[in-house]
Amino acid sequence: GGKTQKNLRMSVIQRGTATLRKAKKITVKTCLDNPFVFQWKTIDGEDMHFILQTLEERITHIGLKKIETPRKKKRSLTRKQMERKCDASTNELHKEEETEGCLQKPGWTDISIRRQLAIGVNEVTKALEKNELLLLLVCKSAKPAMITSHLIQLSASRATPAGQVPRLSETVAPLLGLTSILALGFKKQSDKFTEAIEAIIPKIPALEVPWFQYRTEELVTYAHTDSSENQEPEQLAEVPRDELRSQKRKRTESNQLHLSHVILQPLKVKKLVPNPNKIKKPPRKKKKTFSA
Repeated sequence: GGKTQKNLRMSVIQRGTATLRKAKKITVKTCLDNPFVFQWKTIDGEDMHFILQTLEERITHIGLKKIETPRKKKRSLTRKQMERKCDASTNELHKEEETEGCLQKPGWTDISIRRQLAIGVNEVTKALEKNELLLLLVCKSAKPAMITSHLIQLSASRATPAGQVPRLSETVAPLLGLTSILALGFKKQSDKFTEAIEAIIPKIPALEVPWFQYRTEELVTYAHTDSSENQEPEQLAEVPRDELRSQKRKRTESNQLHLSHVILQPLKVKKLVPNPNKIKKPPRKKKKTFSA
């Protein structure tokens, strides 16, 4: 009796329908990781308050600010509402013409002063690559940390003092009429901020980058001696060729000597698992088009 019941149960399942689910292999990508760990040095509480106070006083004295027109939320309107809006717009045009003289134009109050600053991570990175900054300040609230970590090596290579200041975005952003500022750089041709830069630089600790610690003093002198590259062709013509060749040889020799002090570190192999939690992106919402 038991054998016949088992045979009947097996006959119910059709052939070829039963499938075994195989566990998917987790894709792991190997990549080379940087053996060095770069971190911003902490600034003391007194120095932090001094830096923020000097910036606040200087920006309020200059009066630099970005004025933006308030944006209104657009909603889908019906035909009757559209007709009413067209009638109301003709009446409002006359009122706007009268009030245009009283309201300030959108944009920066002084573009010449704005060009003396580099605001934002992208703008600061470009300015550092061109060696245009005298001072760099980074906000501590920048998350993740990798957004501003690359600025440590860049600023060290250009011998520009840089530091991470807490509450930078909270104090400076509303003064300039912006929502947030993760990085703020002061350019070399900044006449309005010279006093503030000279006061802030001594309060910022030096950066530690292994392959630049023996060259920090020379990079400052190199910037002065490297003016021959930026000279006009008429001035270069006056300098004899033998002197130019000797200068180039000295620079290459000095670089080779200082590279001998650098201790090489073994490369680290890092394993990455893309999307470990398997979070799927939400589907895009289709915009409703208004049919006239």
